[in-house]
Amino acid sequence: MSELNEIISEQLSLFIMGFAVVIVLMAVMIIVQGARLRKMRRKYEAMMSGNGIEDLESLLVNLKNQGDMLEEAQQEQKVLIEAAHAKMRGMKSKVAIKRYNAFGERGNDLSFSLAILDDNHSGIVLSSLHNRENSYIYAKPLEKGESPYPLSPEEKEVIALALQQI
Repeated sequence: MSELNEIISEQLSLFIMGFAVVIVLMAVMIIVQGARLRKMRRKYEAMMSGNGIEDLESLLVNLKNQGDMLEEAQQEQKVLIEAAHAKMRGMKSKVAIKRYNAFGERGNDLSFSLAILDDNHSGIVLSSLHNRENSYIYAKPLEKGESPYPLSPEEKEVIALALQQI
């Protein structure tokens, strides 16, 4: 035991120096951590000041509720946009007209064919044949670009013109 006391006595100054170094390092770490904590607290107080919210939890809950409401509104708008797209596809938006002389040398370009189609190539073709004595108007329905009635070359041409439109 005396040998142990003798070793400790000889090395006591080194132990004290080592502990002193450890204490100084810990003090420096405490000061650095305190500075970081103060900086974080200032940022937190700056973020929370002026909005009437007392804690971060209620702020996050409010933000989540607002996000959920925005998501619901976005879904409603998506449904409305899809309905508008479906309605627009059914609208008769492709229109073309061709004027021509139906009776050769005895007339002028007062006859016409008019095609009114939707995106599904469905609609109607109106043709008016005009001469000096009479005027005839024909209407032919179209389903997917085809008609149950025979189409004249002018009617086929005006259908093709209408389908070329964007």
